[in-house]
Amino acid sequence: MKTTRLSLLLIVIFLINGLPRQGWAGENPTQYYLGVDLSYVNEMEDCGAVYQVNGEPRDPYEIFYDYGANLVRIRLWHTPTWTDYSTFDDVVRSLQRANALGMNVLLDFHYSDTWADPSHQTIPAAWATITDVNELGQALYQYTYDTLTQLDALGLMPEMVQVGNEINTEILRAEDAAGYPIDWDRNALLLNRAIQAVRDADAQSAETPRVLLHVAKPEAVEGWLLAATNAGVTDYDIIGISYYPGWSTHTVTTVGNVISQLRYKFGKEVMIVETAYPWTLDAAPDASNILGRDFLAPDYPATPEGQKQFLTDLAQAVFANGGLGIVYWETAWVSTSCRTLWGQGSHWENATFFDFQNSNEILEGIEFLQHPYQYPVNITLQFKFTDESLPDKIFFWGDFTGLGKRPMMLPLVNGAYTFEARLIPGTEIRYQFYGVTPASPENALLSVDCMDEEGHTTLIIPNEDALIEHTTGTCPAIP
Repeated sequence: MKTTRLSLLLIVIFLINGLPRQGWAGENPTQYYLGVDLSYVNEMEDCGAVYQVNGEPRDPYEIFYDYGANLVRIRLWHTPTWTDYSTFDDVVRSLQRANALGMNVLLDFHYSDTWADPSHQTIPAAWATITDVNELGQALYQYTYDTLTQLDALGLMPEMVQVGNEINTEILRAEDAAGYPIDWDRNALLLNRAIQAVRDADAQSAETPRVLLHVAKPEAVEGWLLAATNAGVTDYDIIGISYYPGWSTHTVTTVGNVISQLRYKFGKEVMIVETAYPWTLDAAPDASNILGRDFLAPDYPATPEGQKQFLTDLAQAVFANGGLGIVYWETAWVSTSCRTLWGQGSHWENATFFDFQNSNEILEGIEFLQHPYQYPVNITLQFKFTDESLPDKIFFWGDFTGLGKRPMMLPLVNGAYTFEARLIPGTEIRYQFYGVTPASPENALLSVDCMDEEGHTTLIIPNEDALIEHTTGTCPAIP
């Protein structure tokens, strides 16, 4: 076995000290998120809910800020007639509370008058009589654009905008219409109009909200995104995922693998925008729990400690695989004298961060927000030819992408073939550049002096961001 020497590979390593680190594709500094959905808070407080820390009533926004949350997710319904909450005015109230503490906001357009999810993507009543898809697309565009420009005028433009909630099935459909198979000509037109509205509102604002597409269940995301991409839905920034153990076969570890694969396959950021875990299987009076025993994962009991450990391990798996972060749903939906669509009390009570058995005292699950996570660094791997004859593209394979043995095409940009990764310091990676596919040691571009017995080179990820250049001068390219 030949010894791989880092000195043979490294022409330049530029170590970038301090934070913030440079982000994906060398654009904005990387911001990692530990978020909470607080869409229920205004309603719960109006209904008499009190949230306590050490026996003292506290503002819930301040509680989560003090514990380390840096992102608040807020839902918006179009024109609900059954509630006074998650309306535009209610969203304004929520955004004002978040902004007062300097917290980022993810605005979640449900594009419905009620809950939108994989089984329900019911068109708002205001648009229900529109039969022409172009006219419907214009209504969707105008609503999205007007909402954001009104928020911007109030100084409340969100940092992220979610165009649809758990849009696994076709959006904006009649209540009794099947959502699958998806008519992708229609679906893509509508999604692209919503995305364009965000971009156009952005152009009028000092803020630049990032667009997020949200799909439920990790196992459903790649197929949905492939179909969306083929239909022309590509102008988005973040892939958002719902992950609940009871509605998915994935584990904490395999969810991390999915995140890595999605990032490299689609070239987008990825984050979990909904997750939850029960801290007890007991229920509050007059309520029943949605998250029961089926939502328990091995090694994580239904205890406050188990809830905290599940969230801590999940967040670390997200970060270790290059994801942006996680958002917990629903942190503060506690029982009050008010009713919801599910009846009296909260049916999420055993998955909040407040103890209904002890006057809504804070539980230790919230402490996952304070954990000292290990965050990745940004690694740029470049290959340069020393002669003037350059191919239009080469191919890259790495054992850290989650793509198996499939190599990815690297285009020629400014004289270099570039691959970017976000990896945990100390990680050992194996990779190789190839001139053509199918990839084999015979068409590898790094010389045998740089290879192990399987034809790959090895690198230990440094502690800081780094640009690592490979050239024919250091490791001669195979003719």
